[in-house]
Amino acid sequence: MPTFTCKVRDHRGEAFIKTMNGETAIDVRNRLREMGYMVVTPVTEKRESKIAGQLNQATNLKLMDKINAYLAMSGKVKLTELTVFTRQFATMINAGVAMVRALHILAEQTNSPRLKRIVVDLKARVEGGNSLSESMAKHPDVFDKLFVGMVRAGEAGGVLDEVLLRVAAFNESSNKLQQQVKSAMTYPIVVCVMAVGIFVGMLVFILPVFADMFAQMNAKLPAYTQFLIDLSKIVAGPIGLGAALTITGIVILFRRWAKTDHGKHFLDKHLLTVPVIGALIQKVAVARFTRTLGTLLRSGVPLLSALEIVRDSAGNMIVSGAVEDVRQAVREGEGITRPLEKAEIFPPMVTQMISIGEETGAIDAMLEKVADFYDDEVESAVKSLTSLLEPVMMAGIGILVGSIVVGMYLPIFTIINQVGH
Repeated sequence: MPTFTCKVRDHRGEAFIKTMNGETAIDVRNRLREMGYMVVTPVTEKRESKIAGQLNQATNLKLMDKINAYLAMSGKVKLTELTVFTRQFATMINAGVAMVRALHILAEQTNSPRLKRIVVDLKARVEGGNSLSESMAKHPDVFDKLFVGMVRAGEAGGVLDEVLLRVAAFNESSNKLQQQVKSAMTYPIVVCVMAVGIFVGMLVFILPVFADMFAQMNAKLPAYTQFLIDLSKIVAGPIGLGAALTITGIVILFRRWAKTDHGKHFLDKHLLTVPVIGALIQKVAVARFTRTLGTLLRSGVPLLSALEIVRDSAGNMIVSGAVEDVRQAVREGEGITRPLEKAEIFPPMVTQMISIGEETGAIDAMLEKVADFYDDEVESAVKSLTSLLEPVMMAGIGILVGSIVVGMYLPIFTIINQVGH
């Protein structure tokens, strides 16, 4: 396909040279005008030498296409990047910028290689006559059912900019909730790994030095010290390596099992019964359910479609089952309160607030109030959990390190007492 070039001006009046591929000069000029540019000079075909064309073709095929394909398939679009994209998109739509032009600007501004390629693809599909929601549905790993459903409702109601702002606000709330939970879970895991690492390091590298020193002194070792030395030899030997590989294999198998439907259901059900952690998981699940359903309903998504989206994006198998029961009840003409009451994961306060929302016709506003309340509850629970774990973790590190220190110095005290006598 030939390449054409010309001088254009953008919506700010800035002039620059624009290069674009097209069938004819007329086709390129029309496309530039649709993108919001004002064509200043005639559109002319860009001529290249045969050698330069071959070099460019080889470069594109062998290097750039491979790099772009790799970038398109690898990596992950972060929630913060998607939130910034959504909010900027909504601002430009609200300001009256044409959708194709807005997507073009966003593709140039984003720093994420994968998101850039996805936005370019969205622009091409929209130019081809597809709706924005249909184009986004082609990238389910970035734009989930909730995102696509809300955009479709915004397109149908002519309030796309408002819906996009709601999506951005929802993503910000979800990101905040995820970060709070991650901080609560990451801290104890990191501390436990460090404690075990310090214990194994002292057992394998430091204790043998003291063991050699005691052997040269022909000292009779206490039973506890001898036990630690024997344990050090086991950990540093083939048995320790085999144990490490076995534990690694068990962890890998457990992670794979946890991704299955049976594993998810088992874990989601039993984690709710764990003291302290179970209450936190319940609050997170309720906050996510109410926030998602309330946002969908406020954006104009029909109730049955909204419940289907919530079911698929709940992130908890117990909540998904409860939402499916609600969806079946609504399909049969019932309300959503009674099925929620049967699910043990939803506290009475939540079901009562939703019942009031049904009666007053403001269920979306009531759901968002419940979500705000449980967001605060999650934040308080995270702080309480962190405060509870800090002394426990410090005590655990002290016990592990202290057990090695005591084992190393106990023979020294015994030798000093023997010399004293």
